[in-house]
Amino acid sequence: MITKKTPLDLIGNTPLVQVKCFDLGVCRLFLKLESQNPGGSIKDRVGLSMVEQAEKKGKIKPGDTLIEATAGNTGLGLALAAITKGYKLVLVIPDKMSLEKINHLKAMGVDIRLTRSDVEKGHPEYYQDYAQRLAQEIPNSFYINQFDNPANPLAHELTTAPEIWEQTGHLVDAIVVGVGSAGTLKGITNYFKKIKPEVEIVLADPQGSVLVDYVREKSLPKAGSWLVEGIGEDFIPVQFDKTLIKKAYSITDGESFFAARTLLRKEGILAGSSSGTLISAAIKYAQEQKEPKNIVTFVCDSGNKYLTKMFNDYWMYDQGFIRKENYTNLEALITRKYSERSVITVNTDDSLLNAHAKMRMYEISQIPVIENEEVVGIIDEWDLLTAVENTDESILRKPIKDYMAKNVLFISIDDEISKVVSILKQGYLVIVKKDGKFYGLITKMDYLNYLRRKLK
Repeated sequence: MITKKTPLDLIGNTPLVQVKCFDLGVCRLFLKLESQNPGGSIKDRVGLSMVEQAEKKGKIKPGDTLIEATAGNTGLGLALAAITKGYKLVLVIPDKMSLEKINHLKAMGVDIRLTRSDVEKGHPEYYQDYAQRLAQEIPNSFYINQFDNPANPLAHELTTAPEIWEQTGHLVDAIVVGVGSAGTLKGITNYFKKIKPEVEIVLADPQGSVLVDYVREKSLPKAGSWLVEGIGEDFIPVQFDKTLIKKAYSITDGESFFAARTLLRKEGILAGSSSGTLISAAIKYAQEQKEPKNIVTFVCDSGNKYLTKMFNDYWMYDQGFIRKENYTNLEALITRKYSERSVITVNTDDSLLNAHAKMRMYEISQIPVIENEEVVGIIDEWDLLTAVENTDESILRKPIKDYMAKNVLFISIDDEISKVVSILKQGYLVIVKKDGKFYGLITKMDYLNYLRRKLK
């Protein structure tokens, strides 16, 4: 028997699971798997609620354009509602958001407007101000405004909170939340103020956000920056309700990422970066308790949106979260070693077409050419362009060895860093040898990442 008519009918009633891979002292930790919503996040609830409430109030009709400022997941929730109900959707997204989220939204037919993530409220490129301006310019449009939309917390008051209450058998003691628009916080607070006001709300906030200082009644600092997506703010959202907040923790990006990676390694749960923030705060809270408590928090979204970021070891190296040994030579600059098969290479007998395919797949412009485990040349975009300058595409099937550059510059692992800079300034890859054998590469970005890590 068919019991669900559309994906919208699958939103909510997400499972609650206990996890035991963290040191929780005398407490128990339960995760509500909001990643199981059809759009992959807790924001499916909000997206549907805000659209349906606007429909009930006669503010929108099919064919109209919905406009919103979002870190990505609210956009996905709105997109799910929009394509099902017949609305156009324009989303303004800060440029620090994961490419997976952006590509997901584009694949759903959403009009994406990327804007700067390094500006504050009041700047014309700030994502909320930008979205509000678009709503004034585009005919038959409606600005959703999750940050000041009562339908946002209403979704959690009517669905998320009651589900937690029933799934825990009325035995929930603390709920850990993060804040972006503050809808989850306010909705859960509204519900538990009536049902069990002694429930403790715990705020998990990225380091750099101003919300922890607000809860602790300190003067608000100038906001910093953080890599965790979807939570943390440089202002106090209109819907922020600290009535039941008993503790607030500032969580570093590193703590968040490693908590999410541990969850996957030990429990098999693929969670996003904000989930790592929530879990880290839940652990800190649990370890402070003297009596057993049942703590609930969320897998806010799926980690499949962060596979090129926090689940990518090389990205973690480049960002400085995974530390290398304190090498005194050029080893400190090399994150991709040939012996680990982490260097993209081609062979002399491979075709130019194969080289082009790898350049496209890995978004690189030059590749070492290998023969008998040694670098014998470099093939780059210019070599490919020169090969087909007579517009004969059949040449792409010819072997790389006939077109590669053979004047390869090698350096030793013990050479001075100034030699690296000199070669990079000439536009070449730095091919590094150790004990006379090909060891690894140093690119311009490797060098810049090395300098940035030294600043930390």
